[in-house]
Amino acid sequence: MFMVILLMGVSGSGKSTVGRLLADVLEWEFSDADSFHSPANIIKMRQGMPLTDDDRSPWLEALRRAIGIWLQEHKNVVLACSALKQSYRQMLELDRSHVKVVYLKGSFTMIADRLAHRQQHFMNLDLLKSQFEALEEPTEGLGVDIDQSPEAIVQQIKSRLSL
Repeated sequence: MFMVILLMGVSGSGKSTVGRLLADVLEWEFSDADSFHSPANIIKMRQGMPLTDDDRSPWLEALRRAIGIWLQEHKNVVLACSALKQSYRQMLELDRSHVKVVYLKGSFTMIADRLAHRQQHFMNLDLLKSQFEALEEPTEGLGVDIDQSPEAIVQQIKSRLSL
């Protein structure tokens, strides 16, 4: 069976770190949704300006197309993607039997501390508050607390998804 794991959460929750590690352990492909953003969106975020739904629309369409291709090609992919709103996740969950949402959840304080120490990333710490305000925690899928090591998170995901 093939699967796309949509690893979601606010910036600083560990999507890229956990996603790369999970993909390595499973020997799957890894993709970061940040690479699908337009240069204009990245500039806007670097300037501390939250994206609007209009800004995100082409980004979500590009992600939806990529997921569709991966599913057609029966690829196993771990996709790190904020997917903060339920409507975004619905757009990306093309086939729930093959697209699994994993929510990396943590407190504002913990994630703000992580972001304060992170370098070489376009996400401005000031935007974290707007991300938490926009976040609609999933009621379906798998939720994993991020107050543990990336390796422990990966093991928990593998176990709970029976991988």
